[in-house]
Amino acid sequence: MSLARIRSLVLLSVLVLCAIILVGVAVARDKQTRTDYGGKECPAGLVPIATRPLPDESKIKINILNGNGAPGLGSQIASELHNRGFSVSPPKDTKRYAKVARVTYGPKTVAAATVVDAYFLGDADMQFDIKRTNDVIDVTIGRKFVSLGTPTDVHQAIAALGNPSPPPGTCDISP
Repeated sequence: MSLARIRSLVLLSVLVLCAIILVGVAVARDKQTRTDYGGKECPAGLVPIATRPLPDESKIKINILNGNGAPGLGSQIASELHNRGFSVSPPKDTKRYAKVARVTYGPKTVAAATVVDAYFLGDADMQFDIKRTNDVIDVTIGRKFVSLGTPTDVHQAIAALGNPSPPPGTCDISP
Protein backbone atom coordinates (compact mmCIF):
# COMPACT_ATOMS: atom_id res chain seq x y z
CA MET A 1 0.00 0.00 0.00
CA SER A 2 1.32 3.41 -0.87
CA LEU A 3 1.84 6.19 1.64
CA ALA A 4 -0.82 8.38 -0.06
CA ARG A 5 -3.41 5.64 0.24
CA ILE A 6 -2.61 5.11 3.93
CA ARG A 7 -2.91 8.86 4.62
CA SER A 8 -6.30 9.00 2.89
CA LEU A 9 -7.59 6.00 4.88
CA VAL A 10 -6.40 7.55 8.17
CA LEU A 11 -8.03 10.88 7.26
CA LEU A 12 -11.27 9.14 6.31
CA SER A 13 -11.24 7.16 9.58
CA VAL A 14 -10.71 10.35 11.59
CA LEU A 15 -13.62 12.06 9.79
CA VAL A 16 -15.95 9.08 10.40
CA LEU A 17 -14.94 9.02 14.08
CA CYS A 18 -15.63 12.78 14.38
CA ALA A 19 -19.03 12.34 12.74
CA ILE A 20 -19.95 9.51 15.15
CA ILE A 21 -18.89 11.63 18.15
CA LEU A 22 -20.85 14.64 16.84
CA VAL A 23 -24.03 12.57 16.38
CA GLY A 24 -23.60 11.05 19.84
CA VAL A 25 -23.25 14.47 21.47
CA ALA A 26 -26.27 15.83 19.58
CA VAL A 27 -28.45 12.90 20.67
CA ALA A 28 -27.22 13.10 24.29
CA ARG A 29 -27.95 16.85 24.56
CA ASP A 30 -31.38 16.64 22.89
CA LYS A 31 -33.96 18.15 25.26
CA GLN A 32 -37.05 16.97 23.35
CA THR A 33 -38.90 14.63 25.66
CA ARG A 34 -41.99 13.97 23.50
CA THR A 35 -42.17 12.27 20.15
CA ASP A 36 -45.77 13.21 19.23
CA TYR A 37 -44.79 16.27 17.24
CA GLY A 38 -48.29 16.83 15.81
CA GLY A 39 -50.53 16.06 18.74
CA LYS A 40 -51.27 18.31 21.65
CA GLU A 41 -53.11 17.73 24.87
CA CYS A 42 -55.77 19.96 26.36
CA PRO A 43 -55.68 21.10 29.96
CA ALA A 44 -58.36 19.54 32.15
CA GLY A 45 -61.82 21.00 31.63
CA LEU A 46 -61.26 22.23 28.06
CA VAL A 47 -62.82 20.62 25.00
CA PRO A 48 -60.34 19.65 22.24
CA ILE A 49 -61.06 21.10 18.79
CA ALA A 50 -59.30 21.31 15.43
CA THR A 51 -59.09 24.71 13.73
CA ARG A 52 -57.04 23.54 10.76
CA PRO A 53 -56.95 22.46 8.09
CA LEU A 54 -60.16 23.96 6.75
CA PRO A 55 -62.22 21.09 5.32
CA ASP A 56 -63.46 20.77 1.76
CA GLU A 57 -67.12 21.59 1.18
CA SER A 58 -67.85 17.90 0.48
CA LYS A 59 -67.03 17.08 4.12
CA ILE A 60 -69.36 19.71 5.61
CA LYS A 61 -72.93 18.85 6.64
CA ILE A 62 -75.46 21.70 6.83
CA ASN A 63 -79.03 22.17 8.03
CA ILE A 64 -80.73 25.16 6.39
CA LEU A 65 -83.31 27.08 8.41
CA ASN A 66 -85.30 29.77 6.59
CA GLY A 67 -85.67 32.70 8.97
CA ASN A 68 -86.12 35.19 6.15
CA GLY A 69 -89.84 34.73 5.62
CA ALA A 70 -89.57 34.51 1.83
CA PRO A 71 -91.26 31.29 0.68
CA GLY A 72 -88.88 28.85 -1.00
CA LEU A 73 -85.70 30.74 -0.03
CA GLY A 74 -84.54 27.88 2.18
CA SER A 75 -84.87 25.42 -0.71
CA GLN A 76 -83.05 27.79 -3.07
CA ILE A 77 -80.11 28.26 -0.67
CA ALA A 78 -80.00 24.52 0.09
CA SER A 79 -79.84 23.81 -3.64
CA GLU A 80 -77.08 26.39 -4.21
CA LEU A 81 -74.99 25.01 -1.33
CA HIS A 82 -75.55 21.45 -2.53
CA ASN A 83 -74.35 22.48 -6.01
CA ARG A 84 -71.21 23.88 -4.39
CA GLY A 85 -70.44 20.53 -2.81
CA PHE A 86 -71.97 20.70 0.67
CA SER A 87 -74.04 17.90 2.17
CA VAL A 88 -77.35 19.67 2.84
CA SER A 89 -80.41 18.38 4.69
CA PRO A 90 -83.89 19.39 3.50
CA PRO A 91 -84.56 22.98 4.60
CA LYS A 92 -87.00 23.93 7.35
CA ASP A 93 -88.76 27.15 8.23
CA THR A 94 -88.01 28.83 11.57
CA LYS A 95 -88.86 32.06 13.35
CA ARG A 96 -87.68 35.28 11.74
CA TYR A 97 -84.04 36.24 12.04
CA ALA A 98 -83.10 39.90 11.55
CA LYS A 99 -79.48 39.65 10.40
CA VAL A 100 -77.83 38.14 7.28
CA ALA A 101 -77.38 34.64 8.66
CA ARG A 102 -76.64 32.74 11.85
CA VAL A 103 -74.19 29.83 11.80
CA THR A 104 -74.59 27.55 14.84
CA TYR A 105 -71.85 24.97 15.31
CA GLY A 106 -70.16 22.81 17.91
CA PRO A 107 -66.66 21.58 18.80
CA LYS A 108 -66.51 19.09 15.90
CA THR A 109 -67.20 21.77 13.28
CA VAL A 110 -65.13 24.82 14.25
CA ALA A 111 -63.01 24.80 11.07
CA ALA A 112 -66.01 23.90 8.88
CA ALA A 113 -68.01 26.81 10.30
CA THR A 114 -65.35 29.21 9.02
CA VAL A 115 -65.81 27.83 5.50
CA VAL A 116 -69.59 28.26 5.78
CA ASP A 117 -69.12 31.82 7.08
CA ALA A 118 -67.03 32.60 3.99
CA TYR A 119 -70.06 31.83 1.79
CA PHE A 120 -71.80 34.70 3.60
CA LEU A 121 -68.62 36.80 3.12
CA GLY A 122 -67.91 36.87 6.84
CA ASP A 123 -71.25 38.54 7.64
CA ALA A 124 -72.82 35.56 9.40
CA ASP A 125 -73.44 35.69 13.14
CA MET A 126 -71.27 32.86 14.46
CA GLN A 127 -72.85 31.01 17.41
CA PHE A 128 -70.63 28.40 19.08
CA ASP A 129 -72.42 25.82 21.24
CA ILE A 130 -69.93 23.82 23.30
CA LYS A 131 -72.64 21.26 24.18
CA ARG A 132 -73.26 20.22 20.56
CA THR A 133 -72.05 16.71 19.90
CA ASN A 134 -72.89 16.28 16.22
CA ASP A 135 -70.93 17.27 13.12
CA VAL A 136 -73.74 19.29 11.51
CA ILE A 137 -73.83 23.07 11.15
CA ASP A 138 -77.16 24.90 11.38
CA VAL A 139 -77.46 27.89 9.06
CA THR A 140 -80.38 30.26 9.67
CA ILE A 141 -81.00 32.54 6.68
CA GLY A 142 -82.00 36.00 7.90
CA ARG A 143 -83.96 38.95 6.55
CA LYS A 144 -80.82 40.86 5.46
CA PHE A 145 -79.60 37.97 3.30
CA VAL A 146 -79.09 38.91 -0.36
CA SER A 147 -77.02 36.13 -1.96
CA LEU A 148 -74.19 33.69 -1.39
CA GLY A 149 -70.73 34.81 -2.40
CA THR A 150 -69.29 33.89 -5.78
CA PRO A 151 -66.42 31.37 -5.75
CA THR A 152 -63.90 34.20 -6.03
CA ASP A 153 -65.57 36.12 -3.20
CA VAL A 154 -65.59 32.98 -1.05
CA HIS A 155 -61.87 32.37 -1.59
CA GLN A 156 -61.11 35.97 -0.71
CA ALA A 157 -63.30 35.72 2.39
CA ILE A 158 -61.51 32.54 3.49
CA ALA A 159 -58.17 34.32 3.10
CA ALA A 160 -59.46 37.30 5.09
CA LEU A 161 -61.02 35.18 7.84
CA GLY A 162 -57.99 32.91 8.21
CA ASN A 163 -58.01 29.95 10.56
CA PRO A 164 -60.49 30.31 13.40
CA SER A 165 -59.46 30.99 16.98
CA PRO A 166 -60.50 28.44 19.59
CA PRO A 167 -63.81 29.49 21.19
CA PRO A 168 -63.99 29.87 24.98
CA GLY A 169 -63.81 26.56 26.83
CA THR A 170 -61.82 24.84 24.09
CA CYS A 171 -58.21 24.27 23.11
CA ASP A 172 -56.76 23.75 19.66
CA ILE A 173 -55.16 20.36 19.03
CA SER A 174 -54.46 20.97 15.35
CA PRO A 175 -51.06 19.81 14.14
